[in-house]
Amino acid sequence: MSVAASAHALPWLAPTIAQAQVLAGRSHALLLHGAAGDGLFECAHRIVDRWLCEAGDASPRPCGACESCRMLAAGAHPDLRRLLPEALRQQLGLAGAEAGEDAQDEGGTKTRRKPSRQIRIEEVRAAIEWAATTSSRGGVKAILIHPAEAMNLQAASALLKTLEEPPGNVRLLLASAAPARLLPTVRSRCQVLRLQPPPAAGAREWLLTQGLATPEILLDACSGRPLDALALAQAGIDAARWGALPAAVLRRQASALAGWALPAIVDALQKLCHDGLALASGAAPRFFPGAALRQPARAEALAAWSLELARLARHADHPWNEGLLVDTLLARAAAAWAGGREA
Repeated sequence: MSVAASAHALPWLAPTIAQAQVLAGRSHALLLHGAAGDGLFECAHRIVDRWLCEAGDASPRPCGACESCRMLAAGAHPDLRRLLPEALRQQLGLAGAEAGEDAQDEGGTKTRRKPSRQIRIEEVRAAIEWAATTSSRGGVKAILIHPAEAMNLQAASALLKTLEEPPGNVRLLLASAAPARLLPTVRSRCQVLRLQPPPAAGAREWLLTQGLATPEILLDACSGRPLDALALAQAGIDAARWGALPAAVLRRQASALAGWALPAIVDALQKLCHDGLALASGAAPRFFPGAALRQPARAEALAAWSLELARLARHADHPWNEGLLVDTLLARAAAAWAGGREA
């Protein structure tokens, strides 16, 4: 399913998209912020599609039928420029010279470099030059930057003048899950729009239409974010497997985490630690069913474990020996739950 097509299938995006259309009449630059798991990327594309649609005012926009909409669906609209980190382009399967380019060492030998997780100044400068050219379709030109916080300092600084005084009929949409990480001067040049998350009942009903059984368990696992819950299910982690995870971790069963990427393992352990701290303080768990958890021995041991996991999360993309690391993580989880003693 394309990004544009998937946006149609997320009914809770409609109020935010309508509000974006109102704000676009007041400003040429919008900052859309919200959670990726609520459909941030999909909402951003839907807003841009609406800008570029060539249907008349009497028709719903985007119409999906005009020539512009067909080019958008094909990912080949000449008046749309998307600035995404290379790593995200590869993850989404987007073609383009930006993704996976070759680099040359000092001897001239070509090597494959690791995809960047940043939006670099060269990409921003190229988009600025592109913005100054005439529109191919004679209408709006749009620049979509996602996630905007992936711009490094130099890239963000290079964008400031264009945000303040864009050439011609150019509109910019910055989508961000962490707007506080943007330069204040970037934020101040944009009209700010918050992505409205779906209500719990709406998220549950939508997940039922996607074939998920007992979706409320995976919604709890993902802080109520339906796209994250769907991704979890598509990765083979259903409600039963999620509910069985705490016991498996505390029994140090590495097989329970087979096939999980390390960042996902660390995230799950952080959620388990959070729920352990909640139980230790007499509160209800947030991420796991209460019946799946046993009472931890000491909150102090869990607090220390939480700090360890936070440090590891910052380096989860390091090329660790995954098998050894998982064994160590499970041993540490069991010890923390037992109050700092080896379980």
